[in-house]
Amino acid sequence: MDKPSRRNVLMAGGTLGAVGALSVASPAQAAPLWTWSPKGSVAGAGEGADPRGVWDPEADALVASLLDRGAVPEVNKLLRTWTKNSQALPAGLPADLRDFMERARRLPSWADQGKLATAVEFNKKRGLYLGVTYGFASGMMSTVIPREARAVYYSKGGADIKDRITKTAKLGYDIGSLKAYQPDGEMIVTCVKTRLAHAGVRHLLPKSPYWTKVADEKVPISQADMMVTWHSLPTTVMQNLVKWKVPIPAAESEAFLHSWQLSAHMLGIKDEYIPNSWAEANSQAKQVLDPILAATPEGIKLAHMLLNLGAVIDGGLLTKPILGSLTRYILGDEIAGWLKIPRDLFWDSAFEVAWEPFVQVREGLLSLDRAPGILKTVYWAFDEIIRVAALLFLSEGTMPISIEIPTGNNPDY
Repeated sequence: MDKPSRRNVLMAGGTLGAVGALSVASPAQAAPLWTWSPKGSVAGAGEGADPRGVWDPEADALVASLLDRGAVPEVNKLLRTWTKNSQALPAGLPADLRDFMERARRLPSWADQGKLATAVEFNKKRGLYLGVTYGFASGMMSTVIPREARAVYYSKGGADIKDRITKTAKLGYDIGSLKAYQPDGEMIVTCVKTRLAHAGVRHLLPKSPYWTKVADEKVPISQADMMVTWHSLPTTVMQNLVKWKVPIPAAESEAFLHSWQLSAHMLGIKDEYIPNSWAEANSQAKQVLDPILAATPEGIKLAHMLLNLGAVIDGGLLTKPILGSLTRYILGDEIAGWLKIPRDLFWDSAFEVAWEPFVQVREGLLSLDRAPGILKTVYWAFDEIIRVAALLFLSEGTMPISIEIPTGNNPDY
């Protein structure tokens, strides 16, 4: 059996996780009435308005003005130098943008530094699993969220998927970094820049005749859309860790959730839509995420772009079959079928039979001493997959990456 290349799996795993991290999402068809109560949110109260009709009005008006007056290229140039949470904003920014960003960069009053410190410990201990789940649960799920797939495909980022991946992956490793929300971290910067980029897409994408031809919405990236993407990340990740029986102390589980609750707030999601517990997150996900998963031509193309990016590096060496089988194992046969991922008899069976015992071995709950040689070989491959996925999310964040306001849509469509 050929061994997978560490570099190939790293690239492909990062590819898969990247699309979901900062992209946009929302239901593809008529959805049930919004019934989730704001009493289950971090705010504990709210108007209860359907988030499918709520966007980010302050950021949207600001960025539309910047685009209309031709200020975005210079703004993007200036903001490339703003990289740390406590760093002063660059001189020369328009006054209205500066005022907005100074407000947008402040953590909410409910931010808990103790929980954030615990979240750091959780990310250090569980980084190996997080790389896999961000990549193969969240990343590939983004391609079957119809509005997300269409928005990615027809927006500017769809013209250069590698560049898009590099930028969107930044959220994944920033939130898992040791400094995340600390003064010398980068998570706040990443969130604020992403909020501005989202506003740019809201203004520009409705001008694309290709997007408007297939879209079932007039303005993308509603509050509901962002919550769908949010659930494809921490909610889906935690569901898989629980399924795999990874032991997680309650305090660490709560802290991990808190770090993502903060990310939602900093991305411009109203507090009344952010779940206050995993139980509420699972409840909301059942209403806004689970029912809307479906295949689209754009999503199928994106999925295979992601799988193929890893396969073309250094000859592939089983990368695409392994990634395809892991996607099938995590997301299920139905979604793998929608994405036209071919079956692989060996790897499909290997994940189905051996993945959960492998996790138990890693956790010291089972012994590998008496396992057959073939099982030890499979476990070696599994170990490589999760190790290189974690390397991307925990160390690649040192690369200089600039998240910018778009100035146009995908020029190829």
